[in-house]
Amino acid sequence: MSKPVTVTQAAAMLSAADRVLILTHQFPDGDTLGSGFALCRALRALGKQAQVVCSDPIPEKYDYMFEELPVQDFEPAFICAVDVADAALLGEGLLPYADQVELCIDHHASHREYERQLLLDATMGATAMLILQVMEQMGVTVDSAMADCLYTGIATDTGCFKYSNVTPLAHRMAAQLIEAGAHSESINRAMFDIKSRARLALEQLALSSITYYYRDRCAVMVITEDMMETTGATENDMEGLSPLPRQIEGVWVGLTLRRKDDGNYKVSVRTGNHADAAQICGLLGGGGHARAAGCTLSGTVEEVTEQLLKAVATAVPRITT
Repeated sequence: MSKPVTVTQAAAMLSAADRVLILTHQFPDGDTLGSGFALCRALRALGKQAQVVCSDPIPEKYDYMFEELPVQDFEPAFICAVDVADAALLGEGLLPYADQVELCIDHHASHREYERQLLLDATMGATAMLILQVMEQMGVTVDSAMADCLYTGIATDTGCFKYSNVTPLAHRMAAQLIEAGAHSESINRAMFDIKSRARLALEQLALSSITYYYRDRCAVMVITEDMMETTGATENDMEGLSPLPRQIEGVWVGLTLRRKDDGNYKVSVRTGNHADAAQICGLLGGGGHARAAGCTLSGTVEEVTEQLLKAVATAVPRITT
């Protein structure tokens, strides 16, 4: 059982620590990376050794987060996970650290405890918002590089301030970070507007795969290895595909299936206010937020789709009527 801690207590722990290894989740997104690199920069600003690690390659569009941040090689004395709601989400490369995590900072209501101490606030639209509060308690002055990281975390996890998790505090923090030097225009363009040609080709194929269920209230999109090979798309092109099925008029639940190298399917669930994505994924061993969640399933695409549709019907019985 994890021990819950406050922002002040988490800040005190990190202020007293050194040689801090910061763990992010697999399939890294803007929030886990923004939180991790902002915290890393904050700790280094206090004269400590700190390093961010991830099981998966970091997409190129996030390179600005670790520019002029040289790799430090040390034996960790304190391990902190950021935005990692479940030990399994650390990925194979970092899973050996799971039972050594001293502190986790997270905002997922579906968090499954694995750490010794936990700073959790599910009312926050992004873990980066908690990291900013911790940094302030540590007495760190947020510079432009830190602000870029934190702004990215907030913007990406709120869908550029469009999702239901947006609060007045999220806007106030974003404004604070812009005042601190965050390059909001270029970050928003990189995160939400720019697409490679391979990404556009992949998006076209993925959209053509969509099938509808439950009187067109549920849409399923499948991304295959063949699609990736045909278009030349890479991991850098994947982010932002999952919301597409949910954007279709009349769809309550959008499901995106992507086959992984190990043969399992990574499933992303997006919902409107008719359904709870975390509840759907929770029935299948996953979790996340009310409007965005995920899980991993094994089997053929037909078997995985059947499992998902049963979970949707169980969690959202109105969708079948």
